[in-house]
Amino acid sequence: MVNNSGRTIALRKLCGDKTISPQRSNKVFRVPIKRRLGRTPVIEVTFNEKKTFEMILDTGANNSLIPLEVAMALQLKPTGFLQAQIADGSQVQFPISKIKSMTAGGAIAKNIEVAIAPKAAIGLLGHDFFGNYDIKILEKEVEFYLR
Repeated sequence: MVNNSGRTIALRKLCGDKTISPQRSNKVFRVPIKRRLGRTPVIEVTFNEKKTFEMILDTGANNSLIPLEVAMALQLKPTGFLQAQIADGSQVQFPISKIKSMTAGGAIAKNIEVAIAPKAAIGLLGHDFFGNYDIKILEKEVEFYLR
């Protein structure tokens, strides 16, 4: 910006520097794909910095879902209920609980409400976890790029 005297003033001095640092914009977290269910990647996710479980990376799920066995292992108590539409279009009600943190290869989400599915064999990692990341699914790993 140029002031009345013709002097150039950097806008970041007036507005504050809101740009993302080069280090942060290039931050990528790589997570090995353990296996696939169909063509969908299964990765390891650590809950509350303590216990690690396999989860399906579900790019079509809004919310993360964990099996009852995982909720019991984490000693979670239900805090409410979530009405959700599942893949076949039907409506299902799930108990929910809050997870302090979920991490995968350094990518992290904090204070996530997860649905607890009594009959699920494996969890689903949804947009509530990776919503702040761009995702690249490769042959042997998943890359999470911090936005």
